[in-house]
Amino acid sequence: MATSTSLATDAPAGDAFYTPPIPLPDGVPGDPIHARPLDNPAAAAVPGGENWLVLHRSEGADGSPVATSGIIALPDRTAHPVPAGGHPLISWAHGTVGVADRCAPSRDRGDTGASPMNAYPLTLLGHFLDQGWAVAMTDYEALGTGTPQRLHPYLCGRSEAMGVLDIVTAARRLFPGEIGERFAIVGHSQGGQAALFAAHHAPGRVEGLTGVAAIAPANHLLGLVRGGATLDQVNSGFAFTPLLLAGALGGDPTIDPEQVLSPRAFQELWPHVWDRSRAGLSRPDSWGGIKGTEQFRPGYPATPNPEQQKFDRQLEAMNPDLPLTVPVRITQAADDERVRADPAPLLGTDALVEELTATNSERGNIHYRRYEPGTVPADEPLGIHFATIGHDTPELTEWLAALLTAAGPRG
Repeated sequence: MATSTSLATDAPAGDAFYTPPIPLPDGVPGDPIHARPLDNPAAAAVPGGENWLVLHRSEGADGSPVATSGIIALPDRTAHPVPAGGHPLISWAHGTVGVADRCAPSRDRGDTGASPMNAYPLTLLGHFLDQGWAVAMTDYEALGTGTPQRLHPYLCGRSEAMGVLDIVTAARRLFPGEIGERFAIVGHSQGGQAALFAAHHAPGRVEGLTGVAAIAPANHLLGLVRGGATLDQVNSGFAFTPLLLAGALGGDPTIDPEQVLSPRAFQELWPHVWDRSRAGLSRPDSWGGIKGTEQFRPGYPATPNPEQQKFDRQLEAMNPDLPLTVPVRITQAADDERVRADPAPLLGTDALVEELTATNSERGNIHYRRYEPGTVPADEPLGIHFATIGHDTPELTEWLAALLTAAGPRG
């Protein structure tokens, strides 16, 4: 078995770490390829822990073998000696940063608009280490390890799930005896949606899942895109259009972006997705400067052409209404402006919880923590959407601790 000590000796330095060997070494999902102590001071290192950069085998959106990067953080060994059976583990699924490689949490050099979003959850993750839990943080497929031909499949559920789950296996193989069998999945925004997909795909792939927590999970993307396409005004939120198209391409590579987007959007703005963060895409010189009605080829959304119909099918498949076999906790601030609880006439998190409750009615395992307007103080400049993470930390920790320390069977 490859361990952190054996792999660190041969790990490439710098960003060469993110270029997978060709061909990939033989193995199975979760097998480590490279590992080294995290030495990028601007990366999303969890405070108070021993942080390792890892590259491991996983599966892409199409089921093919890929290499995926991420960070594994261990609690302080003096304050938290390894318990019998090893540390419980939290697999963290991060929120939207973009699809450009340099935006990946483990690769961020502090010079992208993604840096504040990558840094914000570190207080929560450091709190998890303080509980004596280890943390695994996937970058997701092709985020950090992408190529000009391979974009991160943003919000493509199966792709995200493989990253969230396979880094758990990688952590156990890199630190045998230190990482235990029990783990939980926690995610925010994009990561909340990814966490739900990961919990859905966990049975039969990774043992020991005790629960999943989704904070302001992305949901009902088709309605949001279709609604935005009718707005005769600019909006910084249109930065999500190219990200969602990148994700749709992960689910259906036959989609032709040139036939989905308007000529201006395709020629002038679509190329930005390869090197700009979500914040960069929101700027007036990018997707933040185009009207909603000018994003797509004529006819959308009322009479979509065949390529736009394929795009719509992928957007619909991103909604995380899924059968789930473990306890589920959904957290949402009612006045979150990014992911909305009830954005009538569109569907939001309230509707997702109703869907999940019906889908999992036999299990009765859906718990909804809805913070009413004014409950979560806005934490500028990232607002209530991110502030919900910190506000919910005490209740979330109590919920996770009951699952991670409980006796009984594990999934």
